Amino acid sequence: GPLASGATTAVVWGALAVLGLGLVEAGLVWLRRWLVLAPATAIEYNLRQKFYNRLQKLPIEFHDRWQGGQLLSRMMQDLNVIRRWMAFGLIMLVVNLLTVVIGSVLLFQWHWALGAIFVASGVPLWISGAKFERTYGRLTRMSQDQQGDLATSVEQSVHGIRVLKAFGRGPYALKNFRAQAETLRGTEMRKARAIASVDFVLVLMPELAFAVCLALGIWLTADGQIEVAQLFAFFAMATILRWPIESIGFLFSFLLDARTSTDRVFEVFDTVDTITDPASPTRIDQPRGALAFEDVHFRYQDARDHERDLLDGVDLALEPGETMALVGLTGSGKTTLTTLPTRLYDVTSGRVTLDGVDVRDMRLVELRTHIATAFEDATLFSASVRENVLLGRDDLDLLSDEAERVMREALEVAQASFVDDLPDGVETMIGEEGMSLSGGQRQRLALARAVAAHPQVLVMDDPLSALDVNTEAKVQMGLRSVLAGTTALIVAHRPSTVALADRVALLQDGRVVEVGAHSELMARSARYRSVLSSLEHEDREDSAQRVDPARAFEDQEADR
Repeated sequence: GPLASGATTAVVWGALAVLGLGLVEAGLVWLRRWLVLAPATAIEYNLRQKFYNRLQKLPIEFHDRWQGGQLLSRMMQDLNVIRRWMAFGLIMLVVNLLTVVIGSVLLFQWHWALGAIFVASGVPLWISGAKFERTYGRLTRMSQDQQGDLATSVEQSVHGIRVLKAFGRGPYALKNFRAQAETLRGTEMRKARAIASVDFVLVLMPELAFAVCLALGIWLTADGQIEVAQLFAFFAMATILRWPIESIGFLFSFLLDARTSTDRVFEVFDTVDTITDPASPTRIDQPRGALAFEDVHFRYQDARDHERDLLDGVDLALEPGETMALVGLTGSGKTTLTTLPTRLYDVTSGRVTLDGVDVRDMRLVELRTHIATAFEDATLFSASVRENVLLGRDDLDLLSDEAERVMREALEVAQASFVDDLPDGVETMIGEEGMSLSGGQRQRLALARAVAAHPQVLVMDDPLSALDVNTEAKVQMGLRSVLAGTTALIVAHRPSTVALADRVALLQDGRVVEVGAHSELMARSARYRSVLSSLEHEDREDSAQRVDPARAFEDQEADR
């Protein structure tokens, strides 16, 4: 050989050739991975962007029906399953099916009888696969829905951790979580049994066909009907086909997972968006802020036929620059009415107009630029104080002097000077939903956000409910200057809020039953006096419940 004869050059070149082939193989593997993963991840990225954008565009009514965990599991887990199927499962399935088809043709060419036996073994596989599809498809849907429920449970526990700890309900939450996790585990075990059953058939049938073909092949060779080389080639190909056939079970289950994930994702994409921009929108170049409700009726789409409308023929007009308070007992429709000007919900009948233009005839972006809302439940985002306050000012550079001026004015009106005492001032990250702040601080920042938007119409759903009496008085003074040139609709859950209004509308059972100045209604309306008396009683109870437990404990210790 080369070593014995001293011809080491041939050995070196041979080794280099092997190394070169290895490098080429590694490069081709890298290229294959890139060519497969690049488009798959691009598809996942685009779908995730479109999914998030879809969630932003769908109406509030959709989000009222859907659990957050279900949406989160679709956006993260289901899209990940689709990406893995595109990058791995689909290619393997195509390659393996082509391998089986081409291999079966070659088996027939070498000997039709042996090939027929091998192919006939696929009939039980198809029957088993059809049964598997029905069972596994149903279990996959159950499993993925249960994972969404589990995600919702975790989300609710994290958001409500203060309540769970305060009431000592951690073990109760854990018990519920374990029950849901056990249900999911049971479904996954049923999926595993279904896969095991089909895998049993997928492994058994090729082995039986292999054994029968081997016995028949030996007899045919002994009888001279087939050559040994043909028999060897036949079984070499049959051996190659065993893995593609056995992998079909795994790939088929993967396909069903991906199909179910696709169905779940497109349940959101296919949801009809009932609140959209008009085909020919009307533009208001210089809005004056005249807001009107004209024979407005409203009921939720899933309301029963025998249930009354939440709003039943509301007629109400606000002049430009006027401040109107909505007063009524719980369930009278006050909060529902405040969701209609910005089209969070659309009226069932009647119309809401801004400067005489039906709000449904305006582009949503323009409409929500002219009308800002401050909700009672102050929602803040995991961002800086600056970003939260200037959320509605896309027209400003957040770091510009103008943005600083607008932010400071809004913070002053909302009596939110506490932000300067935070570790990084207005650049402080306030955490998810602003839970690092007190309820009153969150509410003041939400009010500052609405003020900073400089809208023509300001809708406020009891924006001062979490404030103490002194802070409320200061905020009211600041709001008077803001409301002087702004049309405002204020839901008054507290009698003190009525002081901000030029006129008051009394709602009862979804109808406006009284409209007038506060002093006028106090003089002539027994219903109005009764409602205010009830609100004062509720306000006293709420104030008692907002007593700081730590302060009360310190007072008790001092008394001792």
